[in-house]
Amino acid sequence: MIELIWTIPLIPLLGFVVLGLLRNQLPRPVIAVIGCGVILVSFLLSCGIFKEVYDARQLGESGVFSKEIFNWFNVGSFSLNLSFLVDPLSAIMLLIITGVGFLIHLYSSCYMLHDDGFGKYFSYLNLFIFFMLLLVLGSNYLVMFIGWEGVGLCSYLLIGFWFKNSSYAKAAKKAFVMNRIGDLGFLIAIFFILANFGSLEYSEVLPKAALLPMGDSLLLVITLLLFVAATGKSAQIPLFTWLPDAMAGPTPVSALIHAATMVTAGIYMIARSNIMFTLSPITMQVIAIIGVATALIAAFIAITQNDIKKVLAYSTVSQLGYMFLGLGVGAFTGAFFHVLTHAFFKALLFLGAGSVIHAMSSEQDMRSMGGLKKALPITFITMMIGTVAIAGIPPLSGFFSKDEILAYAFVSNPVFWVLGFLGALCTAFYMFRLMYLTFYGKFRGTKEQEHHLHESPWQMTLPLIILAILSFVGGALNIPEALGGGHWLKEFLSPVFAQTNAVATPFELSHSTEYILMAASAIGAIIMAFVAYQKYMKKEDIPQADGATEQSGLYKLSYNKLYVDELYATLFVKPLNGLSKFFHRVVEKSGVDGLVNGIGDLFVSSGKGVRQLQSGHVGFYIFMMVIGVIAFMLYGLFTI
Repeated sequence: MIELIWTIPLIPLLGFVVLGLLRNQLPRPVIAVIGCGVILVSFLLSCGIFKEVYDARQLGESGVFSKEIFNWFNVGSFSLNLSFLVDPLSAIMLLIITGVGFLIHLYSSCYMLHDDGFGKYFSYLNLFIFFMLLLVLGSNYLVMFIGWEGVGLCSYLLIGFWFKNSSYAKAAKKAFVMNRIGDLGFLIAIFFILANFGSLEYSEVLPKAALLPMGDSLLLVITLLLFVAATGKSAQIPLFTWLPDAMAGPTPVSALIHAATMVTAGIYMIARSNIMFTLSPITMQVIAIIGVATALIAAFIAITQNDIKKVLAYSTVSQLGYMFLGLGVGAFTGAFFHVLTHAFFKALLFLGAGSVIHAMSSEQDMRSMGGLKKALPITFITMMIGTVAIAGIPPLSGFFSKDEILAYAFVSNPVFWVLGFLGALCTAFYMFRLMYLTFYGKFRGTKEQEHHLHESPWQMTLPLIILAILSFVGGALNIPEALGGGHWLKEFLSPVFAQTNAVATPFELSHSTEYILMAASAIGAIIMAFVAYQKYMKKEDIPQADGATEQSGLYKLSYNKLYVDELYATLFVKPLNGLSKFFHRVVEKSGVDGLVNGIGDLFVSSGKGVRQLQSGHVGFYIFMMVIGVIAFMLYGLFTI
């Protein structure tokens, strides 16, 4: 099956080509079948690949396979191949990308059915899957970088899918520019890796990096540059403001790209390069601080948002912060475990929000919802499962993955645990706030919206049900020993993190302490759910209209997203716009254009003067000939 690994990304690429060329000729059902079908085939192939890796691990082998597709280029003694690496880490990512990707494609076949750009939409989705698969399958940093740039391009295209709306086009541009800032860090890191290790292949770079001493300055530079790239792609401080604005795209796009797959690319890249980061404790500390700060700040902002997608967007930023916190404290398996569970429950929540928006005739403001659980029973039940999971309430998946990260954070530095715990409390509050405002109480929309309320078709509810099941049972993949589990995921991924495990300090935490931490987290989440219930159910405290004077300063700070966008506009956007205007008006118009146009005007004026000599009068020509003869005679007289 490993021999067929190249077909997994190729099939979605073929889907993109076919749909891109024939999008205006093919009927919509055929477009949906092709768009969904190619991802389903890739998923089935991915299952076969995963089985081979799983069987190898069961036999005690590493489960690592490589496949060279072709030699890409040679420069002197340096040679680079387009080759794929299959190991436990990439095998699981294949299942996430193609499995969740197929469910979202199926969902989109109904959600986007009446959109004029139906064929274009599916071609973009297929292209995204291709680049995401390239990113996780590449056996070297250059192939990863191509996939990295490709998913960024697709993100831009899909955020601005409805580009005729100028605000959506601006959101796409914002995402593109902020990601380019991070990508520059990745590109420079690649140059450093190539210059110092002589290769870009993981199989050559990482073993050489493992020989360097702890705290090596070269690794510090490389890992910080890679982390800069990760902050852009995975929306961490200070490059996180693009992700909430990315909700301008269709809701299934938010579920696939901006929740389940692309935004976790930064976590995947650091996990893949784990030994370099482990040997750079300063970078690890920076990652942990940025991660926990992002988790807490984004959760604080989400508390007051009224747009159902914006709540989930800031929730995504916050959960990504937890993943980086896990990476920073050495919980590589825990961070990746949260990538896995987050893909389930966050895709579920975004698709559930899409079902609500579909029923509400594109309304996204939760203040205009309420009482929807009767009209949308499947959406309500599945979203409640996703909410309980993300809140970290046992026995759902989010409890196990989040608490593993917090346990490692407690061992590393109790301050990290306290801040992570506060973020978890905020998470439970804002998610149950979302549920109460959306599904409970009285309906607050218009009569026309109320008349239109209905449960979504099966193409939309089936993915919800499957993701709800996965959100419920996903935690079983890595149950801790304290609860009688065997850390299956940790054992499965052990070949990927073998070099790190050889040099890192072993994780040690007594079961009694672990029980206390788990209980505090679970009880805290339940209490915050009750607080939200009291506020939005018992007191029916519906959020105030925008600009209400009764809002407190802390509320305004959260509602206005800490004024980060305004700060960036003041510090960067306005000065750069001013500088651009100066260069345009002074340097380009007066300088460059003035010089170029001046030379042109000189030749034009000269031409106008010289052409007067061509008057067409014979007498004038004879006169000029006589003048010429006299000039030659004078020249000969004075020079000979």
